[in-house]
Amino acid sequence: MNKKGIKSDSLFKTYSSIIWLLCGITAGSILGLVFGEEVEVIKPLGDIFLNLLFTAIIPLVFFTIASSIASLERSEKLGKLFVVVIGVFLSTVLVSAILMIIGVLLFPIHQDIIISKIPLESMQSASGGSQITQLLTANDFYELLSRKSMLALIIFSFLIGFASLRSGEKGEGFRTFLNSGNEVMKQLLHIIMKTAPVGLGAYFAYQVGIFGPQLFGAYAKPLGLYYAVCAFYFVVFFSLYAFLGGGKNGVKVFWGNNITPALTALGTCSSIATIPANLEAAEKMKIPAHIRNIAIPLGAPLHKDGSSMSSIIKIAVIFAMFGKDFTDPSTLLVAIGITVVVSVVEGGIPNGGYIGEILAITIYGFPMEQALPAAMIVGTLVDPMATLLNANGDVVSAMLITRISEGKKWLSTALTA
Repeated sequence: MNKKGIKSDSLFKTYSSIIWLLCGITAGSILGLVFGEEVEVIKPLGDIFLNLLFTAIIPLVFFTIASSIASLERSEKLGKLFVVVIGVFLSTVLVSAILMIIGVLLFPIHQDIIISKIPLESMQSASGGSQITQLLTANDFYELLSRKSMLALIIFSFLIGFASLRSGEKGEGFRTFLNSGNEVMKQLLHIIMKTAPVGLGAYFAYQVGIFGPQLFGAYAKPLGLYYAVCAFYFVVFFSLYAFLGGGKNGVKVFWGNNITPALTALGTCSSIATIPANLEAAEKMKIPAHIRNIAIPLGAPLHKDGSSMSSIIKIAVIFAMFGKDFTDPSTLLVAIGITVVVSVVEGGIPNGGYIGEILAITIYGFPMEQALPAAMIVGTLVDPMATLLNANGDVVSAMLITRISEGKKWLSTALTA
């Protein structure tokens, strides 16, 4: 009897954070269903949690990337690892886009979409070169301290880490500072995540209460198709990626540690806010520090399987609105090209930017004032599932990257160590 009690206590300690998180999310979902739009009164609890995460994310990303690169044994490793990371990210994005295209072809969207009049964001026109400059760099150092400059911060962190690596013995003190800062930020995130059950519960309540009714309206068919295909991709393809990354043990390790990142992604609708949970899960999955600390922060703004699939469904919805044929090969090829661009330039913040929609509507020649509102509505309603695939995909991609970089026995070696 005592042994059973000890085992129960041990099991609860192991999964206590997940259990509390599930309790908070379940309670929030029930509140949203029962009280509807009235749950907006508790949304500040979710906002406080998310703001705490966002304020900690900037230094976390800087220290994790810079310290990882500064600790590499050879500078040549960086170039090889970066090529592998980009190759894996691009491959999974293309696979997810093609799977959604197959879904649309098998279950065509043949219905009129009701276009709701919603306020559009103010959009400034800028040249392509100017947009690329703003995406990759910041005008001043303080601008790096904003999540809107996440890609610029990541590039700057890479450069700092590489400069520390090249500085040799003279940079030893700075490398110690980077490693110390990395540990401090990890502990800070552990503290913040203690409030996750309340924060995510409030966010789930808000999403269910505010957006729930729209899921059963005019957008039910395309949304149903999107969520079904994404769920299939999440379960089947992520399992396949985990198997390719680490064999049978890879599948067990992945599904045994990705619950918290998955729930965080669903609750916050933010790839950036999921970085801490992803880093913690990747550490439990035995992914080497120099890989997880580069692949996961870099994946937040660049790796977006869910966004690639949402890009396809939004284009299909717009084509259905205007009675156009979406099955033409040239149309599908352009859609895949748009998807790759969206996956690279779209920000990692909740509902961040409508670059993909504007790009697609412009390229295909649809009227912006009619097509954009529908695309924005669909984009908002699919955001939780898209973020789940975007963020959670970073962890399983890190397993694939480790398999390519460290060899097929990396996981078995780590588990027996």
